[in-house]
Amino acid sequence: MRRGENNTVEIREREKGFADAFYTSAAWIRCARGYRRSVGGLCERCRKRGLIVPAEEVHHKVHLTPENINRPEIALNWRNLEALCKDCHLKEHRKQKRWTVDDDGNVTATDPP
Repeated sequence: MRRGENNTVEIREREKGFADAFYTSAAWIRCARGYRRSVGGLCERCRKRGLIVPAEEVHHKVHLTPENINRPEIALNWRNLEALCKDCHLKEHRKQKRWTVDDDGNVTATDPP
């Protein structure tokens, strides 16, 4: 592990569950349900391609972080949301840089496929 990586890994581990309470809150459940209904319950990206696919996820365009999760203009603003099917949501999150840990505990950054 290179210098500084250990601190990054420790911080990511502490922050991993930072949004658990938010995603089970009444405010988020109402917001997500209302947004999904407002777009007809369909995946917005698939619909643009002419496909009719149910939206199963409500995605934050500006991803939630420990620093912005308590800012309603980011966390609960419909302009920051997108209704997506599971496939489109997975594709979106695979765009982000990911970390892998091998059997020896070495952490390396990987680019998404």
